Order: sequence, then structure tokens, then C-alpha cells
Amino acid sequence: MAEPLTVRLTVNGVPCEGRCEPRKLLVDFLREDLGLTGTHVGCEHGICGACTILFNGEAARSCIMLAVQADGAELLTVEGLMRDGKLHPLQEAFREHHGLQCGFCTPGMLLTALDFLHTNPSPTEAEIREGVSAVLCRCTGYHGIIKAVGAAASALKNA
Repeated sequence: MAEPLTVRLTVNGVPCEGRCEPRKLLVDFLREDLGLTGTHVGCEHGICGACTILFNGEAARSCIMLAVQADGAELLTVEGLMRDGKLHPLQEAFREHHGLQCGFCTPGMLLTALDFLHTNPSPTEAEIREGVSAVLCRCTGYHGIIKAVGAAASALKNA
């Protein structure tokens, strides 16, 4: 067994440090070592998008990254979206427009949508559909999600 390595990173604006085996996945490090269970483990192959986080400001699949690869990185998980007890405009839009049902894909969907809206703050419906297509949802048929992302785009522009 390999010697544990120290991983130092910033998660949701908070400096964190932990020791783990070199082969430990980032999603497992977040959930097991840091107690951030909002990042979900789905397919474990980088396909479903449930484990999506923002890695240095860009959407990334944490199930196909090693924790040691995140050493020195800045991460945002779903737990970091809410500020001072107030939902992020994207979370609020998901609530208002019924963009979730079982909630399994929601953390990955929120962070994927946030990354998408950073690169395209005024998307069309077709662009939203394409932008969130990397996250699989088996419940909603995406209708509420698409409406929520569109509403969040407007709210973020006006914020």
C-alpha cells in the first residue's frame, strides 16, 4: 500500500488539508475526508455528471480525478453555493421552476449550469439544453431544469 500523501486545497472558500492514498478519487476525498456529501457518486466513469464540481472555476468530474491532482486547487461544491443562509440565484430558480425531483443529479446539474452561465450569461433555450446535456437526469425530462437555468441567467444579470 502506498504511503498517504497530504492534499492542501481550498474548498468553498475554506482552506482544507487531508491525507489520503495516492489512488483515492477526489469525489471520495470530498465525501469521506471532508464530509462534503453533496457531491454525488453516480456512474464512477465520468459519464453521468452527478459528481461535477468547479475545479479552479471550471466544471470537472470529481469521480475521474485523483484527490492528489487537486493539491493547490480551488474547488466549489454544491455546499458552497449558499451564502449567509441565502440560496444562490441558481438554487432559487431550481426551487421556483421545479428543476429537481429526486435530487440525485441536482448538485452536478447546478455546478454544470453555473459554469455554463459564466461562459454564456445570455443563453437561448437551445444553448441551455446543450449546456446542461452533460448531466443525466432520469426524473424531470429537463423541462424544469431548462426553465430554471433561463430564469437564473436573468436573475444573475440583474444581480
